[in-house]
Amino acid sequence: MGLLDGKVAIITGAGGGLGEAYAKLFAREGAAIVVNDLGGPRDGSGGDKSMAQKVVDAIKAEGGRAVANGSDISTIAGGKSVFDDAIKNFGRADILVNNAGILLDETFAKSKEENWDKVLRVHLKGTYCCTQPVFKWMRENGGGVIVNTSSTSGLIGNFGQTNYGAAKGGIWGLSNVLAIEGRKYNIRIWTLAPGALTRMTADLPRYIENPKAALGPDGIAPAVLYMVSELSGDQTGKTLGVSGPRGVREMRMMEMEGWKPPGEAWKAEDVVTHAKEIFFSEEQIKMGARRF
Repeated sequence: MGLLDGKVAIITGAGGGLGEAYAKLFAREGAAIVVNDLGGPRDGSGGDKSMAQKVVDAIKAEGGRAVANGSDISTIAGGKSVFDDAIKNFGRADILVNNAGILLDETFAKSKEENWDKVLRVHLKGTYCCTQPVFKWMRENGGGVIVNTSSTSGLIGNFGQTNYGAAKGGIWGLSNVLAIEGRKYNIRIWTLAPGALTRMTADLPRYIENPKAALGPDGIAPAVLYMVSELSGDQTGKTLGVSGPRGVREMRMMEMEGWKPPGEAWKAEDVVTHAKEIFFSEEQIKMGARRF
């Protein structure tokens, strides 16, 4: 008996890296998998369905069920194509993991509009395009689980990733609203912020300097299995960070107690006077009272 027996999972960007690890683990746990991947390098150029097919072949070689999909998930037609393949081949869509992404890092001062548009289109619009048909189906068929992939680059920030950070921050906001709208339909929403050593991150300084501290895709996958299985119960609207240095932890917005102004009769200088009530101190931040 597997944790996902009888389930059908759609995983985008599953031709390698994290998505491949999720697909293979879910299949071993009994799920039928739609493996979506446009193929090509990490900047999103080109296309090659063979990446997705190779993962499908590996799953089938272990006795699992899977089908390859090479659609561009940054379009409405592409998102619907992935969903349609789940229904056509397996009759259901119980799980969606929005994992597909690209990197076009550059500092904001040197940024190009075309790179901004492309990164937001793949990450943020791609999440929208894939989620909408699945969300609608789940609403009419008893619910399901959707995992959206954010990043600490969007939740906290990272040098040189304004386009990526904006997209990942947008995904976090989208997930928060989906959790509210989906709750009464038994649609559970998770946000994942993974820190893994993959081809997307292999040239980041922190992994070059300390590769042993990084988790590979297989080290992230068990957390995602937890999210989409019955192990996680009815939890929804939560963000889970998973990385080598900090392990598995929930990430959430935090706020200070605050100071309440006396109606309209207050001044900008009052913020300075009441700063200890309004702002986190450096000591509080060091002790773990982080914004996320």
